[in-house]
Amino acid sequence: MSSGLRKGLTSYGDAGFSLFLRKAFIKAAGYSDDALDRPIIGITDTASDFNPCHGNAPQLIEAVRRGVMLSGGLPMAFPTISIHESFAHPTSMYLRNLMAMDTEEMIRAQPMDAVVLIGGCDKTLPAQIMGAASAGIPAVVLPVGPMVVGHHRGEVLGACTDCRRMWGQHRAGKIDEAEIEVISGRLAPSVGTCMVMGTASTMACMIEALGLSLPYSAAIPAPHAERFRCGEATGRVAVEMARRSGPMPKALLTQGSLRNAMTVLQAIGGSTNGLVHLAAIAGRVGLRVDLEEFDAIGRRVPVLVDLKPSGDHYMEHLHHAGGVPRLLQELEPFLDLDAPTVLGGTLGDYLALAEEVPGQTVIRPRDNPLKSTGGMAVLRGNLCPDGAVIKHAAATPSLLKHTGRAVVFDSVEDMTNRVDDPELDVTADDVLVLRNAGPKGAPGMPEAGYLPIPRKLAQAGVKDMVRISDARMSGTAFGTIVLHVTPEAAVGGPLGLVRDGDQIALDVEKRSIELLVDEAELARRSGEARSARPVPRRGYAKLFHDTVLQADRGCDFDFLAGEDDPA
Repeated sequence: MSSGLRKGLTSYGDAGFSLFLRKAFIKAAGYSDDALDRPIIGITDTASDFNPCHGNAPQLIEAVRRGVMLSGGLPMAFPTISIHESFAHPTSMYLRNLMAMDTEEMIRAQPMDAVVLIGGCDKTLPAQIMGAASAGIPAVVLPVGPMVVGHHRGEVLGACTDCRRMWGQHRAGKIDEAEIEVISGRLAPSVGTCMVMGTASTMACMIEALGLSLPYSAAIPAPHAERFRCGEATGRVAVEMARRSGPMPKALLTQGSLRNAMTVLQAIGGSTNGLVHLAAIAGRVGLRVDLEEFDAIGRRVPVLVDLKPSGDHYMEHLHHAGGVPRLLQELEPFLDLDAPTVLGGTLGDYLALAEEVPGQTVIRPRDNPLKSTGGMAVLRGNLCPDGAVIKHAAATPSLLKHTGRAVVFDSVEDMTNRVDDPELDVTADDVLVLRNAGPKGAPGMPEAGYLPIPRKLAQAGVKDMVRISDARMSGTAFGTIVLHVTPEAAVGGPLGLVRDGDQIALDVEKRSIELLVDEAELARRSGEARSARPVPRRGYAKLFHDTVLQADRGCDFDFLAGEDDPA
């Protein structure tokens, strides 16, 4: 198999000429023949002025370059799409598959023997892994790392759990315009991803558990020197992987490593988005995430990490407490320790590197967990034949068994227009229902599942209600919220049959959610004509609409799931 500059030659009909021309142009950049004979390590550049989370990417690239060169490789950085959660319209999830395609094709198109994937903000890490898994070359992940915490009036703050809490207080009239502006300058005090256990932190922890990144890489704060030393070490590992021609992502993404990731996801009280992304990653190597297995893991694996939104602390505290290696030690009975890693050994080696930090309380022992069961549960019932999820670790315990009257919003726009209407017929005991906010319906399955408490209830002191949707929710959010109802309403799912005033019964202990309407009435409703969004006619919007899978399949495109056909 060819390697280095000889890999993937441009098609001119003359391989010798292709190599000659390639060398001529790369020498224009000042490279010597000695440099060009070394293993080539690609480094993804996801920096963007629209992506403050990746503000340290240029420094990380330089750190990786240093590690690659110290190990005798040739580093070659190349740009890909950069996605930031708050700057992507209509939603970053809508663009995740586009970034995955970009990453895959740039890895395929350019000569490299291994690749370092630098990412962080929510959808970038899963997109990169999806692309690298399909491209099929050795890959190692380097997360950009979490922000450091902020402070306001003596209180520790973190994006974006405290963003939501403070905004909720502002909506309720408890924080005025002047103070909310001050707070906006203190919630995110540095580059890096959200410093709570949101989607970015969740993915970084899961990726370390999958063996796709180096030990401790998930939680080191973005501005810390240790983060850049991790970058240098990642560059060294990439050269070793290039020389060994492996392991490939497919070798690391096994049923055992997927179970390890699901175990960590439950134990950290992680983002519900993590389950969708893991399903998409698994699908790229021909595997499936079993929702029933995930739920069973949650029944026996407790929440051990005391971080917001399920607990009290922040990612820098997790790092100082021993990070993912220390957590893995505590989870040892539940893990497949023989799962392989980018270091060439097994996950058991990561446990051996764990630091014991006296007196730390962020990573709980198994006999004193934060929550006795895992952070998430999978629900079934006539509202969600293919499943739904709830992050019950961040829910109100008294609402985990609840029956209430449905208050239905037909779309995100409908919710936005009516939720704060003083005339809205709603009480604290009702169940807010949002539909047509799934992969096809929205489109892009936005993080709209965190339906705001109607203003008149918020002003009366209501802080939580049962909320149900076919949308997603930020990992930084909290509340008694049922998400990823599958199939979504836009493809004929039962959520489209709910009417205002229907009774809905939630029982998380029984893992059930039911629409209490008889089958005959539901059959009658299913025959009624329903309005639908216009089908896109061109471009990426059409591709997305026509090929996106449902949440239980990770919302990947149907033609990208599964292993590539070499023919």
